[in-house]
Amino acid sequence: MPFITKKLCAPVREKAFVFLIRELGLSQAESQRLLAKGRLTQNGIVMSNQAGFIEGDFDFLMFEPLSQGLTAMFVESDFAVYDKPSGVLVHPQSRKTPYSLSDEIKHEFGADANVAHRIDQETSGLVLASRNKKAETVLKLLFENRQITKRYLAMVHGHLENDLDIQEPLLRREDVDTLVRMVVKVHPDGKASRTFIKPLRYFPQYDMTLVEASPLTGRTHQIRVHLFHVKHPIVGDPIYGQNEMDIRRFLDKVLTPKERLEMGGATRLLLHANSLEFDHEGEHYHIVSKEDFISTCFNAMGIPCP
Repeated sequence: MPFITKKLCAPVREKAFVFLIRELGLSQAESQRLLAKGRLTQNGIVMSNQAGFIEGDFDFLMFEPLSQGLTAMFVESDFAVYDKPSGVLVHPQSRKTPYSLSDEIKHEFGADANVAHRIDQETSGLVLASRNKKAETVLKLLFENRQITKRYLAMVHGHLENDLDIQEPLLRREDVDTLVRMVVKVHPDGKASRTFIKPLRYFPQYDMTLVEASPLTGRTHQIRVHLFHVKHPIVGDPIYGQNEMDIRRFLDKVLTPKERLEMGGATRLLLHANSLEFDHEGEHYHIVSKEDFISTCFNAMGIPCP
């Protein structure tokens, strides 16, 4: 469990953030940020005052990364790139999340390292991480200003013959049921979204097409929803194209790999973040995943790779 409670004691009265800087090696900004998030409690009372004083025994909740051995596939002084497996969260969803890519990033590069963007848990592939706070700000601005080109690979149902420029607004579904609130749909009231799709290879014996998807915008589930909208859903998608009961069972994490294979044609979503291209500090970077995605697809479908 990456979030742990540390039992600490301040022998004399002093500002809590000063104590945390000295005892835990945190920066002033980080210690005050964690105090503001309510991570320090004494006698069951949460301290949220960044300049508050502490004395005596208290509890402090902090993130302690637990590595499972995944390391960066590309490293520079300011950033690193990870090739994330499908099924791994990029960032913990709550304090009870047992493992995420953030564990590996902070384990390898320290507390100031952080993800610069996110991809879905089901999606595999490249994730850019900053190694320091300054780089984090710069890299996130590059994403915000659409100065990073992202290209994905996806295996989709059907024969897609021509390039597509999909421009359909996307709206997160409004539903009181939290289980299905994450579902996104094409809707005129949604946010402007644009995805370029290029067919790469058709597999006639399985009526599937390998495509490259380049999202100009970065909406939740954008590629998945756009491809579903044009009648070429991604193979293995457990949400788009499935009935409500199966969506609920997937979100409840009760679907077996066999059931997923029968339901969606693969044991995982066949979507992979394959490349990142951007400029940083006067250098041009074009980083490509080393994953053999076609083999990955056929393994997940339980079919011999052609």
